[in-house]
Amino acid sequence: MKIAYISTYPPRECGIATFNQNLMRAINSNFPERQKLSDGGYIVALNDSEGLDEYEYPEEVKYVIRQNHQKDYIRAANYINTSAVDACILEHEFGIYGGESGIYILPLINRLEKPLISILHTVLKEPSYVQRIIIREIAEQSAKIIVMSQRAVEFLTEIYEVPVEKIQIIEHGVPDLEAPVNNPVKSLSSFKNHRVLLTFGLLSRNKGLETVVKALPKIVEKHPDVMYVVLGNTHPGVLKNSGEEYRDSLKRLAADLGVSKNLSFINKFVSEEELINYLTACEIYVTPYLNEAQITSGTLSYAVGSGAAVVSTPYWHAQELLSHDRGRLFDFKNSEGLGDIINELLDDEQMLKTLKQNAYQYGLHLRYPVIGAEFIKVAQEAAIEHDFSEKVLKNSIVDPEILPKFSLTHVLRLTDDTGIVQHAKYGIPNLKEGYCLDDNARALIMALMAYQRNKSNEAFELLPVYLSYIHYMQTDDGNFRNFLSFDRRYLDEVGSEDSFGRTIWALGHLINCAASNSYREFALEIFQKSYPHFKSLTYLRGMANTIIGISLYLQAVPTDEGMQQELIRLTQPLIDAFNKTASEDWQWFEEGMTYDNAILPLALLHSCEITGNEEAREVAMKSMAFLDKLTLSNGYLSPVGNDGWYYRGGSFPTFDQQAIETMAMVLMHFQAYKIFRTPEYIEKMFLSYRWFLGENTLRAPLYDHETKGCCDGLLPTGINRNQGAESTLAYLISHLTVLKAFELEYEYNKFGQTVEIC
Repeated sequence: MKIAYISTYPPRECGIATFNQNLMRAINSNFPERQKLSDGGYIVALNDSEGLDEYEYPEEVKYVIRQNHQKDYIRAANYINTSAVDACILEHEFGIYGGESGIYILPLINRLEKPLISILHTVLKEPSYVQRIIIREIAEQSAKIIVMSQRAVEFLTEIYEVPVEKIQIIEHGVPDLEAPVNNPVKSLSSFKNHRVLLTFGLLSRNKGLETVVKALPKIVEKHPDVMYVVLGNTHPGVLKNSGEEYRDSLKRLAADLGVSKNLSFINKFVSEEELINYLTACEIYVTPYLNEAQITSGTLSYAVGSGAAVVSTPYWHAQELLSHDRGRLFDFKNSEGLGDIINELLDDEQMLKTLKQNAYQYGLHLRYPVIGAEFIKVAQEAAIEHDFSEKVLKNSIVDPEILPKFSLTHVLRLTDDTGIVQHAKYGIPNLKEGYCLDDNARALIMALMAYQRNKSNEAFELLPVYLSYIHYMQTDDGNFRNFLSFDRRYLDEVGSEDSFGRTIWALGHLINCAASNSYREFALEIFQKSYPHFKSLTYLRGMANTIIGISLYLQAVPTDEGMQQELIRLTQPLIDAFNKTASEDWQWFEEGMTYDNAILPLALLHSCEITGNEEAREVAMKSMAFLDKLTLSNGYLSPVGNDGWYYRGGSFPTFDQQAIETMAMVLMHFQAYKIFRTPEYIEKMFLSYRWFLGENTLRAPLYDHETKGCCDGLLPTGINRNQGAESTLAYLISHLTVLKAFELEYEYNKFGQTVEIC
């Protein structure tokens, strides 16, 4: 069996790097015929710099990912997929991957065509929204999740909702080494003629070493021959930002307490062979971490595995590993308690010996060859069960069961008696930004769709709020303002053509599918008053939104010949724009693709449905195919990003991705299915919708199951966690459209005819 390992790797000084190298060696040790590490697979190494050649990697490193380069992750997935490995092992720690909380790893693992085993080195009790997403997605894509403690299993099942059958405990391995007969460390000045307390690892402030230094006066008073040895370099990140400030502060503290001669630093990164020598030469090993949130500690495992007497604060891993008299615990930052325990052990040789014996016996089953055999078994089972073709099939099926339950919770949170508030900070309404016509028009569409679906009283009660806002924003001449402050002051005299068009869309929808006669009559009054401004529209998207509204209106009032002529008149500029700009390799209306792109073919689809205009239909089909090719060709939706937009001959901007782009894609494909009844369109509609649920460039869901809102966008580094009205309404309208499509498809397949669903 050959394995691809995704991890940091030596010579990079990193605990995960060392762990991964040891794991690779451990697995290889179970195959005596292998002469070198590369016989058993290869490493995909993570660099913490811009360069690919910063580290002089050994031959088993075959591919390098630069931490903050997104495309490197995609290329790495392709490299693994085309290589002759049977499985893939991912070492996961949030900080070693790029993007917010390491979110860049998600596109890589989602593209893997090999079975994945993921080792979680950190499982947080209180994860951020993005951290929870990442762990859940890793669990979803993995055949098995490996953790090193029972507490991690509890967190994964209770907090992250990972199925318990997917999780397996394999404890942190330790070197398969014994103490040398003649230990060279004992001749070092720090050890010779001293009873040594030892801590090792990369130095940083969260290690709590000052607790041990503060305990030294009490210890030294009874045992003046005690030496506290701190073994290890300062963490590279700390060294880069703060230099040796922490180490120097410990020296000053020791001087102030009068124990400088009892503190020794060995500033070096040692090999495992050397480390065993240090661990077996000390009297007591101390891990004084400052809080409980440490699910795994490699240094603690090494100390127990070497048979050291360990004294530790009660962080999560220590509570488990040091139970059954394999060590002693003291409270966080409690230097007095630590001093008492150290003195008690130094005074009682038999107690000290018992701790060491218990630790040594337990450590035998942590030896790397034993751990390696467990991983081999997991990898073999994953390879047998893995069937990638089934995974592809599963992802291509339109499945209504994956839709979250529809909820108006966040919309109600954003809505007051004036209307729906524009923006939110996270899931909390940002009242300072006030209201806008765009969002209240969308909210009216959404509430009407929700009411028509199941006669929801909640949705029905929202209709007058949004309709009233539209009425309040209409000027005496029939146009509309857009922005209103929280204290109901108008913030503009005339709104944009986009907001005008979206309002006409909402009014047309209400006239077409009114919840009551009074609402229809009120909407008709506002609609007709705005009619004179149709002729002054000059921008394509304003026209497109208005076309959709007129088309919906004409479904309810088909005898209005004047409005039919207006629809034909407004449609022509879109056709003309396409004919003027389009070429063989650029099937679009403008020289650039900017925002709300799918609204243009969507408008033509609505228009040709009413007018039967064949040229409108042809332009709609060509532009829709062009847009699909650009945004759906990767097997998921990647809409045009707003960072520079996409211009003919330019590069495609991946970010920032906005929810309104996705909503327009969902509506466009739904309208195409309504007209042509081609299953391809309903599949593309559902594929576009799943952008909200995590089938996107970063593999991160934007729909928030907790707040029932939708995040404001997909950024290069992660998710915009604000959940404003535009994004949430875009999600809900898309969700309701998907439900409508399923009903439409069912009725069509059952009766062989169109059954109109409002």
